Amino acid sequence: MFIQVTKEEFSTEILKKAWHQTNIIVFTIALLYPLLCVVDYLYVPALWLQFFIVRLVISLAIYALHGLFQRKQYDYRLLLHISLLLISITSAALCSLVNISQLSLYFLLYSLIILFFNLQVFWEPVNSIIQALVAFLLILICYKAFSHYDLNLFISKGGQFFALTTALSCLIPNAQYRITERYIHSRILIEKSTELFKEQRHDLNEKDKLIDLQYEQLRKLNEHKNSFINIAGHDLKNLTGSIIMSSVLIQEENYRLSTEQKEYINYITESADKMQYLLSKLVNVKEIDSNEISFNLEIFDINTEVNQVVKGLNETALTKNINLVNNISNRPLHVRLDKVFAGQVFQNLLSNAIKFSQLNNTLLVTTSLQAQKFVFEIIDEGVAIGQHELDWMFDKLKTLNDASTSKESRLGLGLSIAKLMTKEMGGELSYRSNADGNYFRVEFFAMN
Repeated sequence: MFIQVTKEEFSTEILKKAWHQTNIIVFTIALLYPLLCVVDYLYVPALWLQFFIVRLVISLAIYALHGLFQRKQYDYRLLLHISLLLISITSAALCSLVNISQLSLYFLLYSLIILFFNLQVFWEPVNSIIQALVAFLLILICYKAFSHYDLNLFISKGGQFFALTTALSCLIPNAQYRITERYIHSRILIEKSTELFKEQRHDLNEKDKLIDLQYEQLRKLNEHKNSFINIAGHDLKNLTGSIIMSSVLIQEENYRLSTEQKEYINYITESADKMQYLLSKLVNVKEIDSNEISFNLEIFDINTEVNQVVKGLNETALTKNINLVNNISNRPLHVRLDKVFAGQVFQNLLSNAIKFSQLNNTLLVTTSLQAQKFVFEIIDEGVAIGQHELDWMFDKLKTLNDASTSKESRLGLGLSIAKLMTKEMGGELSYRSNADGNYFRVEFFAMN
C-alpha cells in the first residue's frame, strides 16, 4: 500500500515543532536575559539598575505574551517578532549609550542574542531577514538619538562584527527549516508505516492463530484417524485368523458335524459378525472425521465375554504347550461397554501374553469384582518381558524390534490398542514386569 502524508498532517507536525522551538527560546530568554545585568553592573555601573529593570520587564512581558499566545492559539511567528523586537530595542539602546571602550562587548552580546535566536528558531527564512533589517534600523536610530561618537568609530568598534554576524546568521533558519521539513515528513511516513505494519502484523497474528488452531484440529483428526485404522486393521487381522483357524478345523472334520463342530461354526459366525462391525467402523467416514470414536454401548455379562476370548485362544496356547488356567468367575457380572472393543482388549492382552511367553509355561487368567469394579488379570510367573520393553509396547503404535531370543515377532501394536481402547471406554489398564514375571490388569466399572 502506498503511504501519503496529507497537508493537514504535515501542517500539524510543523506547528508542533515550531512551538517546541518557540518554547525553548522564550524560556531561555525569560531565565537568562535578566542575568545580563551583571555585565551592565561591571561595565556601565551608572545605568545597570535601570537596564536591569528593563531587562526584567521585557522577560516578564515575553513570558506573559507566550502564555497568551498559547491560550488564544495565535501565530507563534508574531510572538517571536515581538520578543526579538523588545530585546533589539534594549540592546540597540545600550550600544548607543555605553562608553566607546565597552562598545565592542555590547555589540558582541547583541550578536550572540541574534545568533542564538536564529539557531533555535523554526520559521521561514524571510522572518529572520526582516528581524535583521529591524536590528540595523534600531541601531541606526539609537545611534542618531543617543550616541555622540563618529559613525566610522562606532562601526569600527564592533559595528562591522555585528553586521557580519547578523547577516550570516540569517542563513541558518533557511537550512534548518528545509532540513526540519524533510525530517518531519520522513517521521510522519515512518510513523504511518509503523502503524500500518502493526495492523498488518496483528492481522497476520490472528490468521496465524487461526491456522495453528485449524492445523492442531487437523493433526488430532489425522492422529485419531490413523489410530482407528491401526486398531481396525490389527483387529481384523486377529478376526481373520480366527475364521481361518475355525475353517481349518471344520475342513478336518468335514465328513461329520458334531457338537464340537457346531461350536466352531458358531465361533466362526461370531467372529465374522465382529469383523463386519469393525469394517463398518473403518469405512464410516463421518465417525473417522470426528474427534472421538463412538462406541456401541450395551449391557452384557463381561465374564462370559472373557470366557469366549480364553476359549478362542486356547488352541493358540496349546501350540506352545502353554497351559491357560481359567480362573474366571462364574458369577454374571454386567458392564455397559462396547462389547466388541472390550473383547478385543482382553484378546489383545492374552494373545500378546501367549506370544511373549516361553514354551511350557502357565498363564493364569482371572476375573473378580473389587470395589465395584470388574477386574481382569493375567498372571505369568515365567521369564519377564522387561518393564522398559512393555512401556515401549504399550506407548507406541509401531513395530518393535525383537529384543530377545524368542522367535515371536514383538509387534507391540496390540498392547497399544488395548491401552487406548481401555482408556477411551473409561477403564484403567496397568502392567508390570519384574523378577516375579509379567502381570496385566484391566479395570472397568461394574453395574452390579
